[in-house]
Amino acid sequence: MVKIVLTTLDDEKVAAEIASLLVEEKLAACVSIVKDVLSVYRWEGSVVKEKEVMLVCKTGEKTLDPMIERLKGLHKYELPEILIVDAGSTDAYRKWVEESCGNA
Repeated sequence: MVKIVLTTLDDEKVAAEIASLLVEEKLAACVSIVKDVLSVYRWEGSVVKEKEVMLVCKTGEKTLDPMIERLKGLHKYELPEILIVDAGSTDAYRKWVEESCGNA
């Protein structure tokens, strides 16, 4: 099964660097960068509105845990958003993800 990991960052350049590292290290098959995300959330008792960049990381089951650990190490937020979604896909796409992550 394909896994999608979502995270947000406050810096577009850092987001692009993290995306490149995850793909280069074969922890993600693909990372899509979504700019100009407006996040509204509660933090330390206040409602905060911040412009962020979202990373949509596609990975396989075998690389999910190592990718999350690497992402935690690269992320500067005190409490990084790391959401994991099980994604159905075509067999061909799942195979490509697995091959791209070195899991084939």
